[in-house]
Amino acid sequence: MGPFSKPDAEYLVVCLGNPGDEYRDTRHNAGFMCADILGERLGARYWKSQDSALTAQVSHEGHELVLAKPLTFMNLSGSAVRPLARRYSVDPGHIIVVHDEMDLVPGDVRVRRGGSASGHNGLKSIYERLGSKDMLRVRIGIGTPPGRMPGADYVLQRLKGEVLEAQRADCEVAADAVLCLVTEGLEETMQRFNGRHRLLER
Repeated sequence: MGPFSKPDAEYLVVCLGNPGDEYRDTRHNAGFMCADILGERLGARYWKSQDSALTAQVSHEGHELVLAKPLTFMNLSGSAVRPLARRYSVDPGHIIVVHDEMDLVPGDVRVRRGGSASGHNGLKSIYERLGSKDMLRVRIGIGTPPGRMPGADYVLQRLKGEVLEAQRADCEVAADAVLCLVTEGLEETMQRFNGRHRLLER
């Protein structure tokens, strides 16, 4: 069956961000925020350094998961994901990637399988290193920069106050979506979460 046979974990949940305090509470670290929320909810005892990532092994309703925060910086995320997938024998279809998404407005969390990286370098790196786009994706909307602000400045801007709390709330929803994927599958999760933002606006 190849390098991903005999799984040691059912899902590898890869939450994207950049390491270091200077990147904490930025839009680009929405994935790391979600990882911390999942770790707290699922009782992660500790995070260990493994294959250029911080990882925690947890379980949810009988499903074994590995949570991962790549420490390679965003653009090289695939360099951590590939060896982790091999270590835990998880095929691409059971990798869940949680990441920020400029194409979605804040408050919009959506789920899909594969699709275009849409300029997200972390996702692009994972696609390239695994040679597959079969991953499940939980996309956390962060919107586009105002005026002429460069995209890099926008995603790395330190958030405070209500804006930060709003992103944390979105990450809570993203954590819900991850757990729904694990227990209910893609179709059910898409029905529950995709378009949720529009429903809340009515």
